[in-house]
Amino acid sequence: MEKIKRIGVLTSGGDCAGLNAVISAVVAAASKKGWEVYGINDGTEGITEKPHRYEVLTVKNFSDSPWPRLSGSYLGSLNKGMRVESLEEVSNRFAVGVKELGLDAIVVIGGDGSMNIVSNMCKNSLVKIVGIPKTIDNDTPITEFSVGFQTAVQYCTTAVDSLELTARSHNRAMIVEVMGRDAGHLALHAALAGSADVCLIPEIPYSLNGIINKLKEIKARGRNHAVIVVSEGLKTENGTAVTSTKNMVGEMIYGGIGQYLCDEISKRYNEFQFRVTTLGHLQRSGVPVAFDRLLAALFGAKAIELLDKGEDNKMVVWKNGEVSAVNLPDVVKAGTTLVNTQGKYVKAAKDLGIYIGEI
Repeated sequence: MEKIKRIGVLTSGGDCAGLNAVISAVVAAASKKGWEVYGINDGTEGITEKPHRYEVLTVKNFSDSPWPRLSGSYLGSLNKGMRVESLEEVSNRFAVGVKELGLDAIVVIGGDGSMNIVSNMCKNSLVKIVGIPKTIDNDTPITEFSVGFQTAVQYCTTAVDSLELTARSHNRAMIVEVMGRDAGHLALHAALAGSADVCLIPEIPYSLNGIINKLKEIKARGRNHAVIVVSEGLKTENGTAVTSTKNMVGEMIYGGIGQYLCDEISKRYNEFQFRVTTLGHLQRSGVPVAFDRLLAALFGAKAIELLDKGEDNKMVVWKNGEVSAVNLPDVVKAGTTLVNTQGKYVKAAKDLGIYIGEI
């Protein structure tokens, strides 16, 4: 087994709180072993494009700075997909870049899509790879939690709490649209934590009449306000996706389901005033909460431990209160993890009287 001398670390995909804490943990653990750490700028582009974009990260210049406590990615991230080039073309340039930078291993901080792309790129080079899961969507397979999710849940819960207070003043039903893509984890966790009245997620069908019946029930109890949490990936009642714009590769981006619900419910029921709040990219920001920093520390240390043992093509995971590792091909094969409609969170929502759809 060849001794590791230099590793790269990069962030890929959408940003979230806790990325810099992961980078710091990787730098601290690798530096303790005497390894040099190259922070790769702008995801894989820092390797595939010339001139290569990177900087040497040390405990002194990074871990001892304020950055590990801040959200966003100090290194910059790549979240625009493959536009024109084939994966094979980019992989070839990636292999050349890895060789020119003299990297023995790479730690990739990303979601399920990033793990797939970068692991494929690494097949054309001799570099070892270990992945660390991060996403506010919490849809990376096998791991129970990914870095960034709990901070996003906290932000969404705070928003639900604040909107509930203003809703009391005006006989309003507040509709809160949160991120999550095709997975409803973020909406479900925030709705439970914030004691919402309605929670709508892509995994469970719903009806407008079901929502209205819940609102009538609330009104009959003498309450003059309500809070509805809806995941951005939810479709209309007839199954149409609601999108607002296109990303850099021409894919439509979710957005607008909250306004759709507001318009449609208002046509049928007027005992509440309806207002919509779309939280947007604020959910990706904020000071990372303690649990995300804890995951960052454990994941970063585990990634370096795996590389030091000569293990490759792995992703670290949090499962049953422990940190372990799984094979990256198994992560790719498992695909996106959606909400378990028979799981404990959905059951709790039903038991608490939250309308969560026709289930």
